[in-house]
Amino acid sequence: MTQEHFDVLIIGAGLSGIGAAYHLQEKCPGKSYAILEGRDAIGGTWDLFRYPGIRSDSDMFTLGYIFKPWTERKAIADGPSILRYINETARENGIDKQIRFNHLVKRASWDSETATWTIEAEDAVSGVIHRLSCSFLYTCAGYYSYEGGHRPSFPGEESFSGQIVHPQAWPEDLDYAGKKVVVIGSGATAVTLVPEMAKTAEHVTMLQRSPTYVVSRPAEDSTAIQLRKWLPGKWAYGVTRWRNILFQMFFFNMARKRPAKVKKRILDMAQEQLGPDFDVETHFTPTYNPWDQRLCLVPDGDLFQALKSGSASVVTDHIERFSENGIELKSGEHLDADIIVTATGLKLNFLGGIDLVVDGQAVQPGEIHGYRGIMFENVPNLVSTFGYTNASWTLKADLTADFTTRLLRFMDKKDYDEVRPEAGEPLGDQPWLDFSSGYVQRASENLPKQGDRMPWRLHQNYVKDIFALRHANLEDGVLVFRSRRSESEDTSDDSLRPPVAAQ
Repeated sequence: MTQEHFDVLIIGAGLSGIGAAYHLQEKCPGKSYAILEGRDAIGGTWDLFRYPGIRSDSDMFTLGYIFKPWTERKAIADGPSILRYINETARENGIDKQIRFNHLVKRASWDSETATWTIEAEDAVSGVIHRLSCSFLYTCAGYYSYEGGHRPSFPGEESFSGQIVHPQAWPEDLDYAGKKVVVIGSGATAVTLVPEMAKTAEHVTMLQRSPTYVVSRPAEDSTAIQLRKWLPGKWAYGVTRWRNILFQMFFFNMARKRPAKVKKRILDMAQEQLGPDFDVETHFTPTYNPWDQRLCLVPDGDLFQALKSGSASVVTDHIERFSENGIELKSGEHLDADIIVTATGLKLNFLGGIDLVVDGQAVQPGEIHGYRGIMFENVPNLVSTFGYTNASWTLKADLTADFTTRLLRFMDKKDYDEVRPEAGEPLGDQPWLDFSSGYVQRASENLPKQGDRMPWRLHQNYVKDIFALRHANLEDGVLVFRSRRSESEDTSDDSLRPPVAAQ
């Protein structure tokens, strides 16, 4: 049977996968492509997570696509609104017709003789393995496992008579109205769940081992709304987008240069929201500096309002054990609960958990270095989308698409079949993510490394990445190109390596 072949296969039909397809259609219109999606719906994160109140923790003027203005009033949008936006983008551009649903990619094998990837994708319903091939692989599978989140075991949990729920597997029929709820965790999911569930629950307690920085921001951007009245939609969107990008970069740089000052300001704002009698030092003062871990954003201070009203509370303590009707803490306190929500984090996955094989050799993620944060050492014809930890994911996704489409056009012009980054000499090992969050540290051994010099470094800076990705010289002495046709005339390796250019 003839194996179906595409110029490009995109893995994942979430926010970045749909964006990648748009850029590919616009800038490489002659390329054949398909999107392989492991689930039965568009949307990725925004379709998978169904817990109450799910929303973005970035503003939609930067989380939205560069090519499609966000037009709704709320800048901090709820999950269903984001999902509609992604579906609308796919439908408007005919991208939805290119998606192969229930194609969960398990393995990708590269063959240098044919310069192709062979993809094995399992049908999530039938278990049938679909095999396809492509000349270029573009992964947009996100960074965490869809199979389940991080779920530690707790002593005595088998004795708990109520229901234990993880947000990544939220039951559609869960009824928490009038019930006592304990949410274990202090990250973005927890600070979203607590105020939303508190609207109908008898009481919601956020139980945390240690605090997180929590910052309130208006759900609606009044300046953006005013700009829409005076400027064309795309102009208003662009101005707001750049204003928010620059403000975020300024805030992040201040946190790095003057952490004590930024920390004090964040805590002062929390105290203003909660009132002078609230113990901010215990419950909202982390031991680390701002942006050593990601900050939590709460629109219109909804978490603070729930705490002030008494419908919710926060407890900072350690779990001793679960009991029949709640949780016993090491301090001796007992938290009564009918429902316990384990908002204990995600499991990170490199390339969506795909097994990569290059010419018969398995690629070990923890043993390779990343090139400009989007390609990998000695892995040919593959680009991966991995967003920012300190800004919106889509900012990096758009730039990754710029680089990828430019690289594909360059290869067509030069008649190249293969491109791969090669270090040439040893690289120092640096963590892929300079982040102290638990979900990052748990997965650190299975993530690629950064090198000790460019272009083997990973920027967390949008402006720097504009130059590193959108305008970088592709003939940089690190990307090595190969043409199978020219090899028959000249097999010299030196003829395949472009001249070294300044970084």
